[in-house]
Amino acid sequence: MVRKHSPLVETYIQKVRVTENDGSWIPDGDHYFIGRADFSKGLELKSLPAPGDDSFRHLVASLTRLFDFGTEFLPQGFLQMIYPDSSGLDTQNYNFDYVHREFLGEVRTLVFDVTPKKKAPKGRFVGRIWVEDQDFAIVRFNGSYSGHEFSNLNFHFDSWRVNAGPNLWLPAFIYSEQKTAIFPIEKAQTYKAQTRLWAYDAGQSRQEQELSKVLIESASPVIDQSQKTSDPSPVEEQRAWNQQADDNIMERMEKAGLIAPKGEIDKILDTVVNNLEVTNNLNIEPGIECRVLMTSTIESFSMGNTIVLSRGLIDVLPDEASLAAMLAKEIGYILTTPKRPDTRFAFYDRLQFDDKKIFQHFGFERKPAEDAAATAKAAELLKNSPYKDQLGTAEMFMAELQDRGREIPNLISPRVGDSRLLELSVVAKTGGAESARHIVALPLGGRVKLDPWDDSLVLLKAQAVGSVADREKMPFEVAPFMIYLTRVPAENPKASQLSIAPHLGS
Repeated sequence: MVRKHSPLVETYIQKVRVTENDGSWIPDGDHYFIGRADFSKGLELKSLPAPGDDSFRHLVASLTRLFDFGTEFLPQGFLQMIYPDSSGLDTQNYNFDYVHREFLGEVRTLVFDVTPKKKAPKGRFVGRIWVEDQDFAIVRFNGSYSGHEFSNLNFHFDSWRVNAGPNLWLPAFIYSEQKTAIFPIEKAQTYKAQTRLWAYDAGQSRQEQELSKVLIESASPVIDQSQKTSDPSPVEEQRAWNQQADDNIMERMEKAGLIAPKGEIDKILDTVVNNLEVTNNLNIEPGIECRVLMTSTIESFSMGNTIVLSRGLIDVLPDEASLAAMLAKEIGYILTTPKRPDTRFAFYDRLQFDDKKIFQHFGFERKPAEDAAATAKAAELLKNSPYKDQLGTAEMFMAELQDRGREIPNLISPRVGDSRLLELSVVAKTGGAESARHIVALPLGGRVKLDPWDDSLVLLKAQAVGSVADREKMPFEVAPFMIYLTRVPAENPKASQLSIAPHLGS
């Protein structure tokens, strides 16, 4: 059932160092990869390179592996962690010891410790598996692959699957961690990594649902022809043409799984934008619309009157005022440096290219003069906004991001957006004592929950944890996954029964 899909795969790795004062981990170099898997061909993985991947900045960002004493990370190795054993778990090669029953969210599981038998081939899984108690599918496994030469280079991993339909549990989230030391005299280095898989459906089910509904949609309202007084003016026609180009780009990126479908988070962004517009007496036509880029990289851009923030940026923002600061910067671009859309994308044949080249077709970097004007305008908008007295955390967030910039260069290197996010200043200084009491930035995955089947995004509904020690704050850091698993109702599966049925009999 899994082999018919080609999801996007994103792996972000942080090398960390241990601080002397409290033993906490701090990022000290990173690696980033995004590509599309082809499970029909096994674990084949094709990169989605960005235009700047061969630039000097990305070259410097990748040089950290030269100081890892030869340790080089292969994205396909992380993808392998979607299976405990690609050849299957069986009693010929493994011993299974029942441990107990355990709930993972709403799903009751049977827990087993798994160890390879002495005569089993090398590279077998050793660890623990969680098996849901209805169809007996593995929904989580935690451990490593043993028996390799230099086995200390094998990452230990915690791999999770989520439910998309009857007996369909999709590999979705993998957290991995390891201390490596190739030579006895070498000091061990610690790495943490998050791997996410999504875009299994890539918009197909939404398109099929639209075919079953009697809906008429148009770029402009449908009106009674008897009430129509005139044809569109040349100005209106040009605006519609520009908007078609912007809409085509958004549609193409959403189909590829890089832009999230409209949902809960877009409405929150739109509300913050509306707060900024109302308090500054702005009347922008056509109205500003917000969308979310699915990647973990921290970036933003605007295209026409559409503002796009990355999931990674929303993930790490500490509060609404900080979110308002990010959106104010993009509104500043729209107001000070309005650009004609790239209308070549109004022609649909321009969008017929392979997904591997999608980042190379879309880029939204701005010039220094444009950035300076947008930054000044953003400060003006925030000064008149309802967030004007809450910008201390936003200032601390930007200061922390600038301080960590050299330690997480790949996380702040945009795929399609702009790297000048670091240059935003909200002019709200906060003392060091107050900064120490605040969480100035969240870890990756700290705010947004991703559905790997339909790419929908929702805010995490986590409970308050009370006071947080300094070592627990983890700004911009990789953190483990602990997924609250649920079952999709059999009468309303996300994955169509028609698409699954041919595989159930095989």
